[in-house]
Amino acid sequence: METIFSTRRIHRRDKFDHWHSVACKQIVDHDSRPEARLSFDAEVELGRLCKLELILFSNSPMQISHTAAHASRTKSDHVFVCRQLSGSVLLDQEYREITLAAGSVVLLDPLLPYSGKFLQDSKMLVVKVPRRQLEARLGKIRNMVTRLIPPARAQDRLTSMVMGMLPSLASQMNSISDQLVGNHVLDLIAVSLAKAVEGARPRVACSRGLLLLNIRAVIEARLNDRCLDPQTVADSVGVSVRYANQILEEHNTSLARLILARRLARCRCALEDPAQANRTISEIAYGWGFSDLTHFGRRFKQAYQILPREARALAKRPGMFGA
Repeated sequence: METIFSTRRIHRRDKFDHWHSVACKQIVDHDSRPEARLSFDAEVELGRLCKLELILFSNSPMQISHTAAHASRTKSDHVFVCRQLSGSVLLDQEYREITLAAGSVVLLDPLLPYSGKFLQDSKMLVVKVPRRQLEARLGKIRNMVTRLIPPARAQDRLTSMVMGMLPSLASQMNSISDQLVGNHVLDLIAVSLAKAVEGARPRVACSRGLLLLNIRAVIEARLNDRCLDPQTVADSVGVSVRYANQILEEHNTSLARLILARRLARCRCALEDPAQANRTISEIAYGWGFSDLTHFGRRFKQAYQILPREARALAKRPGMFGA
């Protein structure tokens, strides 16, 4: 994480105005009012993990308002998943009011108005998540904003703990690990959000979201099984192949295409991973469930416009991977 702003060396009369300018630029446009302008302090750190943008900030007590006018001017392909690290914040969006205490997680949508009150010693991590990435896992997410996710259930404690670790992981891994961790973080967040809505008010949309997550989980768990096919996945989640494909059609895929896409993605990660350079292409392909090497090569070329051996060669070029 990189510290991009701190009030420590700014004159006390200018601290809040500087903070507000940075917060509007890095987080979202809003109005705000400090509890005590002359004693106001704040700090902002930025980082990245795969496609996730991380914003870590601490600030003195204040009130914020992302109004309908602000929301109408917001052009964002991201939603905000907020994890409170210390202190607490009162938040209100879509007529739901919550208190976000340390360890709790919540979803906010910058395309909708919201307001908040930051209390003493507040420190928050905002993860900017690509909207399409989350909706691919859950469907439409409007009903999921301001559904409080406290670290009470085991699943939610895991989500909270992993999110709390993200600042220490930012820019510390190679691109392969970065991508894998980023996807797992999104899966954890999606499961917690779906369960939060289910617990508040069961709805068809929520059930469809949970079905999507279950389908993805079954596929990920059994990718190396060459017998994995659409019928096996459907049987595992308790629906028909036809119904599962109807749900997936909303996301421009099907059971068969999703199985193939995830196998190809795993193979590409392995081919580009320096730690797996000793493995042959056929070993990798068979290891991730392919039974025909010619079929694998053809599908790989269709998906990525390069052959498997070319992907491995490109990965060996200097500067291809991070730390």
